[in-house]
Amino acid sequence: MISLDHLTKRYGDRVAVDDLTLRLRPGAVTGFLGPNGAGKSTTMRMILGLDRPTAGRALVGGRPYHELDNPLRTVGALLDARAVHPGRGVRAHLLALARGNGIPKARVGEVLETVGLGAVAGKRAGTLSLGMSQRLGIAAALLGDPEVLMFDEPVNGLDPDGVRWVRRLMRSLAGEGRTVFVSSHLMSEMQLTADHLVVIGKGRLLADAPLGEVLAATAVLVRTPHAGDLAVRLAAAGVAVERRGENELVATGAPIERIGDLAHEAGVRLHELSPREPSLEQAYQELTAGSVEYGSAR
Repeated sequence: MISLDHLTKRYGDRVAVDDLTLRLRPGAVTGFLGPNGAGKSTTMRMILGLDRPTAGRALVGGRPYHELDNPLRTVGALLDARAVHPGRGVRAHLLALARGNGIPKARVGEVLETVGLGAVAGKRAGTLSLGMSQRLGIAAALLGDPEVLMFDEPVNGLDPDGVRWVRRLMRSLAGEGRTVFVSSHLMSEMQLTADHLVVIGKGRLLADAPLGEVLAATAVLVRTPHAGDLAVRLAAAGVAVERRGENELVATGAPIERIGDLAHEAGVRLHELSPREPSLEQAYQELTAGSVEYGSAR
């Protein structure tokens, strides 16, 4: 398990991570989401002891990373797929990690086959594509057969088959009872992979909930020739309403049954009342609307 207690990181006047308290439990894939600059990578680096917190603490299995007896056997991580000496061979890189951590040589061959790099084990790391480098980084994370795994944007550079492979791998690792913590900007992929979501913005916690709860606030599409009257009635009842045309509304903040009852009470004739497809991208945009630090001009 990964535990964060009031974890904070400042760089001068800038707060990169702001008082995060989390419990990331085993047996689940936890997706870590947030806009660019939200503090995701900084949080992961503090968990791994690469950055020192300004305040608070990060624990893996109840201990700071630097106090772990066999770090690679406890937590495996991929933060930067290119952080490998370019002149070192694929197998040689993994062998060096294994020898330095008391891991049997046979394990190198096992993880190479797991990630599909057995045929290129003799190639130098600097000649690999980004997708193959990602696979090498995943192999290194798996090398110690750890109980905790952390991946920062692991599907960057992978083709569709590779993305599906990573998805299956993450879910199988969680199914074995491991703690799997994955950051990504691919909302559709996180919706298919994650069991639980942690969303941060400007270093602050915005959501810490099961995927289903994040998606539960599904919008409801309403079509009626009396859209204006119904919008007023819904807003008075505390339902958020967005006009999408003369005869169309999108309502959030109430179940579809409640919206239908309010329309009936108002005597409004409906042409359509249907839930919109649950979308993590939509939920994410709503959660982070006020936390985008590096937005582009439109």
